[in-house]
Amino acid sequence: MTSVTPLAVELDRSTPVPLYHQLAQAIEGAIVSGELSPGDRLENELDLAKRLKLSRPTIRQAIQELVDKGVVVRKRGVGTQVVQSPVNRSVELTSLFDDLSTAGMHPTTQLLEYRIGVPEDAVREELGLAPGAEAVTVKRLRSAGGEPLAVMINHLPADICPPAGELEDGGLYKGLRGRGVHIRLARQRIGAKAADADEAVLLAGSAGDPLLTMQRTAFDDAGRVVEVGRHAYRADRYFFETTVVDR
Repeated sequence: MTSVTPLAVELDRSTPVPLYHQLAQAIEGAIVSGELSPGDRLENELDLAKRLKLSRPTIRQAIQELVDKGVVVRKRGVGTQVVQSPVNRSVELTSLFDDLSTAGMHPTTQLLEYRIGVPEDAVREELGLAPGAEAVTVKRLRSAGGEPLAVMINHLPADICPPAGELEDGGLYKGLRGRGVHIRLARQRIGAKAADADEAVLLAGSAGDPLLTMQRTAFDDAGRVVEVGRHAYRADRYFFETTVVDR
């Protein structure tokens, strides 16, 4: 049976942040950083409560938060076990491929569609293209650690879009940088939806499963629209993180 390695957990009892949430964040941080890997077991509730001087209900609440996120599972006769590492993505101007690579999660890409042509009016207007100008529609399945994570649809002006093979080997933004396109800012909207039948098959789930969504419009140094993206992510493997500052 997999051995149990006690985690170094620092709790701040002077803050209003609940102790169970602090503990859950510490454990999740160890999973994201690789200190805990899929298959590793956590200390049992009693040992953890004694070592951290917390009540067992507090420990249970912390573990339940992680169970609800899908990163650990309780197994009879085994205990609490790590099942996967969530993808923690800051709300910054980076690509998913770059974020996964930085986190050491070995991203892979399956190119599902690469279509060049005159786009429909709505997409043409979003890209700011003249009537008759061509755009490229790219649909990809991004996986991390061997598991499907996101279905990504992007529209780009045809004159700057990287070739199909390049999009399977690397990220879109890396390909754009290689063509001298520097993305200066982006406008994005984060939301949620239920998976449709196609998304369910691609993401190894069921129709109706919750998905996180992101719509992004990216601009270069000159203010030109260089990309319009619509992405859907598995909600059990992915979350966005932002910092809120009091003014």
